[in-house]
Amino acid sequence: MLFLDPNHLEPHFDEVTTALMAKTVAFFEARGKAKLKKDDVERVWYQEFIDFLGKEKIFATLLTPRAEGDGSTRWDTWRNCEFSEILGFYGLHHWYTWQVTILGLGPVWMSSDAAVKARTAQLLREGAVFAFGLSEKEHGADIYSTSMQLSPQPDGTYRANGRKYYIGNANVAPIVSTLGKLSDTGDFVFFAADSQHERFDCVRNVVNSQSYVAEYALEDYPITEADILSRGEAAWDAGLNTVNVGKFNLGWASIGICTHAFYEAINHAGHRVLYGRTVTEFPHVQRFLVDAWARLTAMKLFASRASDYLRTASLEDRRYLLYNPLVKMKVTGEGERVIDLLWNVIAAKGFENETFFEMATRDIRALPKLEGTVHVNMALVLKFMAAYFFMPTEMPEIGHIHDDRDDLFLFDQGPTRGLSKIRFHDWRKAYDSVDLPNVRAFRFQIDSLIGFLAKAAPSKDQQEDFDFLFSLGELFTLVVYGQLILENAPRCGVSDDTLETLFDVFIRDFSAAALDLHNKPSSSEVQREFCMSMIAKPEADLERFGRVYEGEVMSLLDRYAMKP
Repeated sequence: MLFLDPNHLEPHFDEVTTALMAKTVAFFEARGKAKLKKDDVERVWYQEFIDFLGKEKIFATLLTPRAEGDGSTRWDTWRNCEFSEILGFYGLHHWYTWQVTILGLGPVWMSSDAAVKARTAQLLREGAVFAFGLSEKEHGADIYSTSMQLSPQPDGTYRANGRKYYIGNANVAPIVSTLGKLSDTGDFVFFAADSQHERFDCVRNVVNSQSYVAEYALEDYPITEADILSRGEAAWDAGLNTVNVGKFNLGWASIGICTHAFYEAINHAGHRVLYGRTVTEFPHVQRFLVDAWARLTAMKLFASRASDYLRTASLEDRRYLLYNPLVKMKVTGEGERVIDLLWNVIAAKGFENETFFEMATRDIRALPKLEGTVHVNMALVLKFMAAYFFMPTEMPEIGHIHDDRDDLFLFDQGPTRGLSKIRFHDWRKAYDSVDLPNVRAFRFQIDSLIGFLAKAAPSKDQQEDFDFLFSLGELFTLVVYGQLILENAPRCGVSDDTLETLFDVFIRDFSAAALDLHNKPSSSEVQREFCMSMIAKPEADLERFGRVYEGEVMSLLDRYAMKP
């Protein structure tokens, strides 16, 4: 089963990992939903959770590369994905301390500073969490404009001065990986600061949340060479490459949140009788549930396939740099759509304070906005469109990567430049591997998009109009999304009925994006003609719909409910 079921965790990991996942589930189940919600409403700092993580050495086991650990650790993206999903399943706050710890560790594990690495590994064993000091209040994630300054002193040390903003865990992290500039050269520098140091001022929590998302200030904070993680281009690359690692988790948090919300919605509807009929008998409710199920299934199929490319990446194969931002951008955006569909099913119940759903409606909105907005990630994705469609090449065929390898390339990703040289395998191979009506119809839409790009490409002015390009990017995104799902389908035992249902959704989404592009103020007559040719209707099959609804969707009724 693709959906996470805390009552029946899939035993596809080693014994240590399986036990770790089970203990994490048991921690939340023992607390129960009422306690989970009470702490959320009262914004209780989750020290009990952090203590649990330390006692069980969970972060140490999952987030310490093998070379830095005690022999029982590794950085294994596949199991980290599942752990992200579990934490998201129980709420965004607990996931968030995991997320920002991963970000804080990035510049450390990418550093050549052996002493800092050894200290970090020891802190992880002691149960510490970490923080990533990148963004600033005045310029957000515009790290070009960072104003944190490191000033050289006559004795060879430095003094750090400046402020950082929206920094999770910065109230407790013994290492806050902080980006600044050297005052004398203007070079970027990453350095380690301690949140408990007297010169570290944790100004305030900037959000109304259980999580502590800090504004902090350094005033003549003393820094030695031993605290310097990286300088110059290496520091710049460490910042962006760390985000490459961290933003992948956002899609998995969204998957976890949506899965829990799905269980609540279908359980409510499946036992509620209105006008003499169970709510799940109403045709419009069935459509909402099937669409939500299809979108959630697609989210997980895409994200799990993208992890294969992340785990096998190298300097010669950087396809992950296209798939990675789509996990952050597309999967989290789909999460919002899933919750909206389910809200039509659970209706007013979704506002009530004893439901997980009430938290989900709020928290699902955060994920598309973190680690770069959707627009920032779309700008990155668009850089690959020409190479993807028009310059396919022979690339290694990647299998399902579920082994216990240490994903060390993540900490040695190399320079962040050179995106124009990245190449992709032929996307047609995945689409040609399936002969189903809705997949064929979607392929026809893709061919129209390629015609648009070849014969009615954006003008110079349109290439500078991101509103226009964003709609074009939505179309491109759907092509890549469908490709990786088709690659993953046979590995996950996905049925033809499921694929046809997923592509029913994709055809409608592609048509909507094409119509949006058609209606842009600057679209030309030729472009509008191509846009109209991209609009299609999925093949209706009521028997298939019934099989999916009864066999897949309704099989989730009463499968899971969190204890009160």
